[in-house]
Amino acid sequence: MSVSRCSSGGCQGRTQRRDWKVCMTNCPTLIVMVGLPARGKTYISKKLTRYLNWIGVPTKEFNVGQYRRDLVKTYKSFEFFLPDNEEGLKIRKQCALAALNDVQQYLSEENGHVAVFDATNTTRERRETIFRFGEENGYKTFFVESVCVDPEVIAANIVQVKLGSPDYVDCSNDEATEDFMKRIECYKNTYEMLDETLDKDLSYIKIMDVGRSYLVNRVMDHIQSRIVYYLMNIHVTPRSIYLCRHGESELNLKGRIGGDTGLSFRGKEFAKSLAQFINEQNIKDLKVWTSQMKRTIQTAEALGVPYEQWKVLNEIDAGVCEEMTYEEIQENYPLEFALRDQDKYRYRYPKGESYEDLVQRLEPVIMELERQENVLVICHQAVMRCLLAYFLDKTAGCKVESIFLNIEAVNTHRDKPENVGVDRSREEALRTVPNHL
Repeated sequence: MSVSRCSSGGCQGRTQRRDWKVCMTNCPTLIVMVGLPARGKTYISKKLTRYLNWIGVPTKEFNVGQYRRDLVKTYKSFEFFLPDNEEGLKIRKQCALAALNDVQQYLSEENGHVAVFDATNTTRERRETIFRFGEENGYKTFFVESVCVDPEVIAANIVQVKLGSPDYVDCSNDEATEDFMKRIECYKNTYEMLDETLDKDLSYIKIMDVGRSYLVNRVMDHIQSRIVYYLMNIHVTPRSIYLCRHGESELNLKGRIGGDTGLSFRGKEFAKSLAQFINEQNIKDLKVWTSQMKRTIQTAEALGVPYEQWKVLNEIDAGVCEEMTYEEIQENYPLEFALRDQDKYRYRYPKGESYEDLVQRLEPVIMELERQENVLVICHQAVMRCLLAYFLDKTAGCKVESIFLNIEAVNTHRDKPENVGVDRSREEALRTVPNHL
């Protein structure tokens, strides 16, 4: 068995316009990032995109800097960003328009729900252009501004940006830092922050110094409120989140799903091995969370430290199929067994849950994990899958590694069979069931 560690209202419009679009309550949302370079805009964009996709809202990020790199293959220096560099201005405008065209295609033609437009957008004129673009296409526009005045925060962001930026792959650290600082100065002269008076009609959140304080204005709908709630919970402090499945249970040995039995002998050995591993890590202020089921609680008890029980971390509810083997489910509910194989994520057990339901149930856990520092979560197979689905998006700045504790356990994973038809034979339905007692 193993442990996984993860580090790291209506649409806005103007009634006097004659060319406005009729917009239903589910019209697309355009999120527009605002801020100087090295203020964490791309980090926020990626995390927000990951979160919205995880909760089932189709979302895509459009990074204008990447459009610029695709068009201009070789980056020379900060001079490209000087306000009086006409060629640079022309190219940057061209890239922004290309990104907006792709936004339009995604939201209007590809059934996207949210687009994140990741660029500096530091002038009021540029933001007005984007807002009009949103109006003309029937999108709700929400601005996210990241403001940093703390020199330590800015310095840390610069290190992260320059180390990861393709613009500086052939530069020394000192050269990259000097050039990037000059690039920031190019934007400072024309930067116009979102203003409580001048921009009072816009929907936005202003984030100061990576969450020290917030200013929220005119949140217009459910999606915008969820965006605000999420952004007010994330932080950038390095930490480790350990996701661990409970030790082998008595029902695991028998090939039965769900239930609430205690650990088997090997499960108890795993709990001891987990305790030894955690003690060796010497993790500062580690919090331990479990579900309210016996097998996770018994796994945590071996640690000999305080732990919190979360009902929302309980295993997926298999409804009428609780404590059945796969063979018994096929025998008693062959149609249900086939339907689950056809769409495992959306299939809901009779009187039970689907993975889609489970994701919604686990959202408070994700929010709290984003707020916490070092945490060990002892949970269940389906729960861990959903949590890993959130953290495995490596583009969002999360490093994931698996840690093996070398304790044998029964295999509870069943691969999707080739034949998922409702008229399949019993043998075809059970071909991928793992061995059990």
